[in-house]
Order: sequence, then C-alpha cells, then structure tokens
Amino acid sequence: MATLDCKTSDNSSSDFTKSQVFNINYTEISDENTENNIPLQSSWTFWLDKAVRGRTVDEYKENLKKVYTVDTIQNFWAVYNNIPKVCEIQNKYSYHLMRDERLPLWEETDNQKGGTWRFRCHKNDTETVWKEVVLGAIGEQFNKYIHKNDEICGVTVSVRDRDDLIQIWNVEADLANAATIIPAVVELLPKINFLGQFYKPHQLNYAYERH
Repeated sequence: MATLDCKTSDNSSSDFTKSQVFNINYTEISDENTENNIPLQSSWTFWLDKAVRGRTVDEYKENLKKVYTVDTIQNFWAVYNNIPKVCEIQNKYSYHLMRDERLPLWEETDNQKGGTWRFRCHKNDTETVWKEVVLGAIGEQFNKYIHKNDEICGVTVSVRDRDDLIQIWNVEADLANAATIIPAVVELLPKINFLGQFYKPHQLNYAYERH
C-alpha cells in the first residue's frame, strides 16, 4: 500500500474560505480531452462543511460549500488532486462526495430513509481509507455488497480531534442488514486497524429534524 504525503493540518488558523481551500482550474477541467474522458455511471458532487453543534437544517444548507460536480474519471482526478488532502483540512471539517447533486443532509427526501456505515480510523490512515472508499463509490464497486433494491448515495470523511470518521451512505436503512459493506471495506484495506465499525440509520441521529 502506497504511503501518502500528508502534512499535519494547522487547526489554529482561521476558517477556510472557498477560495482558500479550492485552487481548481475549472476551465482546465471543462476543457479536458473528451476522447479520453471515461464517463461515470452517474455524476458525483464534492461538498465541504464544518460541524457546528445546534445548527438547524437551514443553517447547515447556508454554510455548505459545493466544490464541483464530476461525471468522468478525468474530471474526478482533476478535482481530487487539486483540493487539500484530508490531513490538510481543519478539525471539524468534512468532505462529502454525493451521487448526482444531492445534499449531504440526513433530512433530504432522497436520504431520509437511509443511513451510513461508519468507520473510525487513526489519523495516519484516514487519507488511504478515504481514497479507497471514494474510488469504490464512483466505480460502483459497493453495489455487490448491498441489497439489490438499495443504493450507495455518498461517502463522507470527517476530521475530528483524536481520530477521524469515514461514512458510506445508503438510501434504505431497512435493507442494511442484508449488506456486507463492513467486511468488504475491511477486506479492501487489510493493513488498516479500524477503531470501530457500525451502521446507523439517519433517523437515530440526535440532530435529525423530522418535517
């Protein structure tokens, strides 16, 4: 397994603004050679947010930053390679990669019946786990590990104080028992010593707002 070049993030600095975090040449991404652009089965959107306790759904949406929507392998790498690595973003921030342009929000219509498989990992492992999980999602590799009527709709990495959290989103929490996502991820990353793995429906989250 390759070692990734990550620097320790400086959590004492001021909050990122969109322009500070994302130095992406959007024109270059749009103008890439279409002959070599291999399309993804669906588009995926990168998002960034910061965890703030007690925030309402509307406040969350207001502070959520859209990075870019990708629909080809080349577009994906152009974005992935030009945003800060996970180890370079500040504490309490999260990257999300969501199918199409759905919001990384429990209460959204497309998400509210689902949940997430959660993996806690050591900070020095986070970048490797995040990369493999992201590639598994956009490559639709997790489909064979879930119920045929379910769907993987997103992945998230959240930077926290002691260790980090990676989540894989699905749309039907009632079908999670039929899935083998946890052993699949463990098998995909045999050298990673996960600190914990479990599944949690969105509606069990303490901050879930029912409408």
